[in-house]
Amino acid sequence: MTTAATDIAPKSAIADFEKSLDELESLVNRMEKGDLTLEDSVKAFERGMYLYQNCTLALDEAELRVDMLLKGGERTRFDPETP
Repeated sequence: MTTAATDIAPKSAIADFEKSLDELESLVNRMEKGDLTLEDSVKAFERGMYLYQNCTLALDEAELRVDMLLKGGERTRFDPETP
């Protein structure tokens, strides 16, 4: 049996947001310690940029979903200043 949440929310970047954010935080902590070689630092930076893009995509998707819910399915942007 499926739930309503799984019916309307296919797997997306939102589903992996927490995992990507946790890994990004861990990666930043390792880099800040300064124990990585130059090669490992570059690889960590590349991985970090990938994770950052995943997080940004997830936040954009979440914002769009919230906007659509607030506007009843219309594809307009939410403006907190508009009553």
